[in-house]
Amino acid sequence: MDLKLVRKNEPGDIRALMLSLGQAAREAAHGLALAPTEAKNKALRAAAEQIRAMAADILIANARDIAEADANNTADSFLERLALDEKRVEGMAKGLEEIAALPDPVGRVLARIERPNGLLIERVATPLGVIGVIFESRPSVAVDAGALCLKSGNAAILRGGSESFHSVSLIHQCLQAGLKTAGLPAAAITLVPVKDRAAVGEMLAGLDGNIDVIVPRGGKSLVARVEAEARVPVFAHLEGLVHIFVDRDADLTKALTILRNSKLRRTSVCGAAETLLVDRAGATTHLAPLVTMLLDAGCAVRGDAATQVVDPRVTAATDEDWRREYLDAIISVRVVDGLDAALAHIAHYGSHHTDCIITENGKAAERFLNEVDSAIVIHNASTQFADGGEFGFGGEIGIATGRMHARGPVGLDQLTTFKYRVHGNGQIRP
Repeated sequence: MDLKLVRKNEPGDIRALMLSLGQAAREAAHGLALAPTEAKNKALRAAAEQIRAMAADILIANARDIAEADANNTADSFLERLALDEKRVEGMAKGLEEIAALPDPVGRVLARIERPNGLLIERVATPLGVIGVIFESRPSVAVDAGALCLKSGNAAILRGGSESFHSVSLIHQCLQAGLKTAGLPAAAITLVPVKDRAAVGEMLAGLDGNIDVIVPRGGKSLVARVEAEARVPVFAHLEGLVHIFVDRDADLTKALTILRNSKLRRTSVCGAAETLLVDRAGATTHLAPLVTMLLDAGCAVRGDAATQVVDPRVTAATDEDWRREYLDAIISVRVVDGLDAALAHIAHYGSHHTDCIITENGKAAERFLNEVDSAIVIHNASTQFADGGEFGFGGEIGIATGRMHARGPVGLDQLTTFKYRVHGNGQIRP
C-alpha cells in the first residue's frame, strides 16, 4: 500500500488506493476459499490472544475516539455504542474464540440428488468472495465482521466510521497479527486506512468488480446512501423499529421483566424496544404498571391519549414517534384494540427487524409469529436476544431486514453461497 496515497487524500489518490485494496482482497479470497479449517481457527485464536495483550492500548485509543466525538457534541447514545471497557474488550477476544470453535461452513454438502441416469448431484457451500463492511461507531463490528468473513472463507474490506478510527485501527492490527501467525494473507482482512467519505463511494461502486456484497452497519443515512448508490448486492440492515405487544392474556410479572430488559438493558442496540403496544382489553390491569415501571426506571414515555391518563409524566406522542428508532431511554406507547390492531400497527410502522408478543394465549402467539413479517419474531422473551451471538452464531456481521439470500442475524452460514458438483460415469444426454 502506498502511504503517500493516504497522506494526500485527494480523489484520484483515494480511487487508486481503494482499487489496490480491492485487487489484493480478491487475490486473498482465492486462497481463503481453499484454506484449511485449522489455519483459519489458528488465526482467530491468535488474534484473540493479541487483543488481550493489547487491551490497555485499545482502551487508550478508544478514550481518544470518545474525547474527539464528545468534543464534536456527539449524542450520548452514539457515545455509548462507541465506548469500550475491559469487559467489552474481553468480549471481543471471547467472540473470536467462539467463532473458531464453530463448524467450518465451507464445503458442507447441503443436498444430494441421485438421478435415474446414475448422476450424483451435490449442492456444496462455498464462500461469497469479497465482502465490504461499512460501519459506524461500534468498534466491535471490526472483530465480528473480520472473524466471520475469515471463518467462512471470505476476504473482508472494513471501513469503520471516522469516530472509531483509532480504536478500530488497533483492533485491526490484532486481526492482522492472527493472520500472520497462521500464514494467511494480510489482505484477508483489510481496513480502509483513510477517513475520507470518498472511500465509501468507491466501495459502493464495487472496486472494479472486486467486491461481491456490501454490508452496512449504521444509521438511517448510511443505509439510505448504501441502498441508493450500491452497484453490488447489499445485505441491508435497516433501523430496529422494535415493537412489543402486551396481549390481554399476558402475565403481568413476565411482561414487566421482559419490557424492562428489552428497553433498558442497552438502549443503543438495534434490538432495543422502541414502541410498546398494549391490548385495550388488558389495559386496566397492565397499562399503568408497565408505564410506571418505565418512568421510574428513567425512561421517557411518549404516549397516546389513553397512556397520558396513566401518569402526568407521559408526554404526547406524535405520528413521527411511531416511526422513530430512539436508541435512547425513550419509548412510545399506544393502546390498541387487540391483536388485529397490533398487527396492523406493526405492518404500517415497523422496519421488519424484530417484534415481540407477550401472552399466555398460544393461539394469539401463533398468529403473531406467523403473521408479523419481520426477520425476528419473539414470543415471551426479550427483544435484546436479537443478536447473532445469542443465536449461537458466534457473532454477526449484521441483522439483514431484506428478503434476499440472508435474513436476520448474518452469521457464518449466511456468508456462504453454493455450487453444484456433478459426479458421473460416462453419462451423455440423449
